[in-house]
Amino acid sequence: MSAPTHPEVKELNPVDFIQLQEYIEYCRLKVKDVLREFDADGRLARHRHGECINEEGFRLFLKTYLEVEDFPVDLCQRLFCSFQNSEPTQEDSAKEVFLKDVSCYFSLLEDGQPRDKLEFAFKLYDRDGNGVLDSSEVDRIIAQMMHAAEYLGWDVSELRPVLKDMMTAIDADSSGTVSLEEWVEGGMNNVPLLVLLGLKMTQKDGQHLWKMKHFNRPVYCNVCQSMLLGLRKQGLCCTCCKYTVHGRCANRNPAPCTRTYVKSKKETGVPTHDWVSGNCDSRKCEKCQKKIKSLQGLTGKHCVWCHTMRHDECADQEPTECTCGPLRDHILPPWAIYPVIKERPNNVKNGSSGSADDSELNTTPDGQVLQISPVPNTHPLLVFVNLKSGGKQGERVLHKFQYLLNPRQVHNLSNGGPAPGLSFFRNLQDYRILVCGGDGTVGWILDAIDKANLLVRPPVAVLPLGTGNDLARCLRWGGGYDGEDLSRILKEIEGSSQVLMDRWTVQVIPDENQEKGDPVPYEIINNYFSIGVDASIAHRFHTMREKHPQKFNSRMKNKLWYFEFATSETISASCKKLSESLTIECCGTPLDLSSLSLEGIAVLNIPSMHGGSNLWGETKKCEAKGMTSQKEPDVIVDPEVLKVTSQDLSDRRLEVVGLEGAMEMGQIYTGLKSAVRLAKTSQITIRVKKALPMQIDGEPWMQPPCTIHITHKNQASMLMAPQGKSAGFFNYK
Repeated sequence: MSAPTHPEVKELNPVDFIQLQEYIEYCRLKVKDVLREFDADGRLARHRHGECINEEGFRLFLKTYLEVEDFPVDLCQRLFCSFQNSEPTQEDSAKEVFLKDVSCYFSLLEDGQPRDKLEFAFKLYDRDGNGVLDSSEVDRIIAQMMHAAEYLGWDVSELRPVLKDMMTAIDADSSGTVSLEEWVEGGMNNVPLLVLLGLKMTQKDGQHLWKMKHFNRPVYCNVCQSMLLGLRKQGLCCTCCKYTVHGRCANRNPAPCTRTYVKSKKETGVPTHDWVSGNCDSRKCEKCQKKIKSLQGLTGKHCVWCHTMRHDECADQEPTECTCGPLRDHILPPWAIYPVIKERPNNVKNGSSGSADDSELNTTPDGQVLQISPVPNTHPLLVFVNLKSGGKQGERVLHKFQYLLNPRQVHNLSNGGPAPGLSFFRNLQDYRILVCGGDGTVGWILDAIDKANLLVRPPVAVLPLGTGNDLARCLRWGGGYDGEDLSRILKEIEGSSQVLMDRWTVQVIPDENQEKGDPVPYEIINNYFSIGVDASIAHRFHTMREKHPQKFNSRMKNKLWYFEFATSETISASCKKLSESLTIECCGTPLDLSSLSLEGIAVLNIPSMHGGSNLWGETKKCEAKGMTSQKEPDVIVDPEVLKVTSQDLSDRRLEVVGLEGAMEMGQIYTGLKSAVRLAKTSQITIRVKKALPMQIDGEPWMQPPCTIHITHKNQASMLMAPQGKSAGFFNYK
């Protein structure tokens, strides 16, 4: 039986939209996959009645699509009621909604290309498959687009006339019907609709990167020069140049976006301002130092590259060259990038992979490859952003860097990974890399640098997104980005210092005649490797997050879940008497664990684990002073010597510690104690006699009996933030 619906729960509210967004962010299935379950031979077919589904069918649609068992009942009811508005004349409308309306709505919100979404929506309503829709069917598609726009926070009073104009233009012969070709062509030429559909634009000179935006102060349209009105997201703003328009004006041939490269090598090295008019009111003119007053229209100009603001007349009088402002050291201005004719033999000779590296991100529309001629005495910054790290943080950081720097320096890792960016910068001698993401993203980039065969290995800085971020903590970049001004972070990168960080190869060899276990997540250790109690907690955490990702969408929730799993591990003690289940050799020297009651072993490369825990503990400088004057041996197992031995990212050594249980992990996490120091070594071999939980850099798995070899691989060049960036035990000089 379907749950009863109530008129009083019919209206969706902003909190509902936020909650739904959290579920959709972690959604892995496509709507078309779920629709198959409602076909005649699908497992949900009995909930479909013709073109409709009942409330129970709707609940199962959400459960299947979002992959959640416990979707809130009240939210499900409100969503169900919201779809009943799409066909008010249908009989028994209190009990059923159209499946195609539901499918169209969610397909608009999921990730994908706009053309595919337009075709999917068309075919969904083309019931007889004749390739033509009548006006009433098109109106229903538009109704779901409006529905989706409201969900995304748009001021739909602006979107409605835009979509109506589009329909008038599409039905040019006034036949009252629209073909698939007409529908797709009309949609792909409608800028606000493309933004709504989530257009994944590639950076082309002159093409704006539009984003719907809410403005909390008076803003004027760069096309019609009238004010943007509305209480929600009132208009479109270009991420790169801040050119701002009404939704309806985006289709009226707005001025092109700023150039990102010059047309020939002859034009390189000629720095010029690139001015964009308007929306500078209440700011100070850098030329005359007077306030730029609002004249109830487009006021003042700002330069895309140096970000200075001028009165209109002051900008016209300014003859001097553009200096790129305070961020000059990082910026690749357009006069530092130029096209050359593609020469495949040279690419092969240089070791690049042609089609993979020379992507459309680094080529002109006529197929020429872009080259860099850097501004002297600068260190251009190559930025990689992982949009999947830190929820919405990645997307916000991407847009901000596209404005602060040249968009060609800023790469979304979802678009081809790091290869296009590394290929673009490969011939530079002096540049830096900034990785925006978690420790896993940093490892991904370091692996890509290894494989790219670059002329120089650039130093890497980290902007930590999400949770954990042990490597970022060690390098003083903090435990997580909290909305700090990115210009300030760029200045800190400018003042950072280079350090080397050891990287280690891990080889897991299963014992003969053993069942195959989980896949080993990484072949390289950047941070740490562990077996036992802490890996067991991480494995439980990971398994639960895979099943219910929406429950792990904040740092506080993650910590609470981790505490709960640690408590249950304390009670169960699943890794008790660990010394009976494994043996450890450090450079051929066996470790005697018989006198210790351990539930875990950790092998450390950096002094941070589990989001800031220092398992090795601090070593007083006066104690460690005697060790630095002589070369450190390949292995140290003497407890007295270990007491005065400190950690170092670049000493080509690993630290081995023992963990006594989950309770002790809590004490280490709060800084009350450190783990048991067992050894410091240049290589390690571990033989495991039974299946045990393990983890590398926070990625856990269950491993059957095996032999594990850990050896030194290489050293990566990293950037350490200036002193004072963050407090704690990471006090490297």
